[in-house]
Amino acid sequence: MNILFLMYAWERIDPDNDSSIRLIHETVVRGHTVALATIHNLTMRESTAMAFCSVFVKGESVPSTVSLFYKKATFRKVKLPLAGFDAIFMRSNPPLNAAALNFLDSVRDDVFIMNDINGLRIANNKLYTSSFNDPENRFIPKTYVSKMPDYLTTVLKNSATDKMIMKPLDGHAGKGVIMVEKQALASFRSLLDFYIYSGNPNGNYVILQEYVEGADQGDVRILMLNGEPIGAMKRVPAPEEVRANVHAGGSVVKYNLNKTERDLCKLIGSKLVRDGLYFVGIDVINGKLIEVNVLSPGGIMRINKLNRTKLQKQIIDFVEENANKKRALHLRKDEFTQAMGDE
Repeated sequence: MNILFLMYAWERIDPDNDSSIRLIHETVVRGHTVALATIHNLTMRESTAMAFCSVFVKGESVPSTVSLFYKKATFRKVKLPLAGFDAIFMRSNPPLNAAALNFLDSVRDDVFIMNDINGLRIANNKLYTSSFNDPENRFIPKTYVSKMPDYLTTVLKNSATDKMIMKPLDGHAGKGVIMVEKQALASFRSLLDFYIYSGNPNGNYVILQEYVEGADQGDVRILMLNGEPIGAMKRVPAPEEVRANVHAGGSVVKYNLNKTERDLCKLIGSKLVRDGLYFVGIDVINGKLIEVNVLSPGGIMRINKLNRTKLQKQIIDFVEENANKKRALHLRKDEFTQAMGDE
């Protein structure tokens, strides 16, 4: 099977913690032909979508440890048509690159893409959580989005709690997430001006979200595959830090989902699948959904270590199964066309 990982640069990988390399290693171990490309490697030749790829050179054996695999990996450079792959694993970091999805549009009927590009379009923003049916806000915290300082100031002033969470709409990895309080309303306006107008004269959208009690104790990262939770970990913030992201200095501990969290997964699972979002990471605080990560959800390596599991096996099994289904469908169509031509 031919598999392309459309992702960040190989040199940026942390072999001890990166989820992408765990998935790549699994596909190479299984004997697949595996290629890597960044979104900047996409190109078009004679109306055919292609990529300048780094293809793993197959050796006699594949190192069993990821760190050694990363160290010893060798590649050959070749330009390949996207339609020649059986599966494309989208693992680029946010923000979403619209041009990359346009390239993938031309091959989505031929190749299994994880996640589906239409799903990425609609879900790769922090507004996606509002699309789940939760009118009583049992699982989804009350969220306000605007680029109008007066409105956002009024939201904070009228909030039922003394504090709220503020973050940029297009942020990721916990960047720009802060806690704001009513008692600091005098300085809130200048903070809004910075968030809204920094780097964009037309203004950036800002999110204000109700503060969920227990946020200071950390959040839960849940990895979901085909609408079902397959693993979780709790992320604990560093001292005097509101963000639990590991990139922000947080630590991780073993965690088992409670009933509320399982109910949340059940609520959102079917919609994720309908939207073609087969592999996602969700962030949950005290049973409430804070974010849905759809581009390059992480946590595989850490959850594996905490639970002595190998989540990558389940994920690649799913990719293989769906790529084979798409291939079989094309074969049946080809057989049908040939049979009709023989009449």
